[in-house]
Amino acid sequence: MKTIKFTKMQGCGNDYVYINGFSEHVNDPSALAKRVSDRHFGIGSDGLVIMEPSNRADVRMRMFNPDGTEAQMCGNATRCVARYVYERGLVREKVIRIETGAGIKVARLILDEGQVSGATIDMGEPILGMAAIPLKVAEGQDPNAMYVKKSLEIMGQTWNVTCVSMGNPHCVVFLGENDPELMDMDLEKIGPCFEHNELFPERINTEFVRVKSVTSVEMRVWERGTGETMACGTGACATAVACALNNLTGRTVDVRLRGGTLRINWNEHDNHVYMTGPAVPVFDGTLYL
Repeated sequence: MKTIKFTKMQGCGNDYVYINGFSEHVNDPSALAKRVSDRHFGIGSDGLVIMEPSNRADVRMRMFNPDGTEAQMCGNATRCVARYVYERGLVREKVIRIETGAGIKVARLILDEGQVSGATIDMGEPILGMAAIPLKVAEGQDPNAMYVKKSLEIMGQTWNVTCVSMGNPHCVVFLGENDPELMDMDLEKIGPCFEHNELFPERINTEFVRVKSVTSVEMRVWERGTGETMACGTGACATAVACALNNLTGRTVDVRLRGGTLRINWNEHDNHVYMTGPAVPVFDGTLYL
């Protein structure tokens, strides 16, 4: 019987199964992602991450959703990858370049008395043009126009949305006074209606946000191909950018998710978004195939 060694890690409750592709070989990562993600018959996770050698960076990260589709990247997972490769001796530096489907991301490890506790990730510049996000562009519409503070009708209700890509597409939904409380929302019902709306040709990750102050927001997230997760790093970054574009917060904001808090800074000097948060190992194990 074939076996594969794995590590489960989480960042703000966004948990993945991590496989060291330097020493392990996965024939069908899509099928394996479906298996390991199952919380009853598998390990239980928000997906599968495989770390491999890279010709462009220190390590390559491939990420697969629970439905088997491959995603461009995951912000929470990049922090966990950085901690894994450093602590396992695959990379010796505390600044680590990670190749993703959305380009190379740079992680700066945070050490507490010599132990890695988290990382700050340079997530790059936000993508704001409609065609690049991508959104469906109507005839005669400017493909480079931003989709900020727009009204979108879903399930017979009009929502205030702003769309941003952080290497993967996000629709940030700002809740108003007449909308339900964040924790009362039925995301299992609402999320798929956003994800599969015709405006989003590659489906969409959707963040439901309530602004608490100029430095703090609360967020729940529905991820395409996954469903609701405890946290989403790229979603938190997209939320911070959308908040600033709508003049709801400053450029540094604490995004409070179900699994914890991420600090996001949209730097006005280089236009890059920086995400700081934890990266926590849960357990190592052996999977029998």
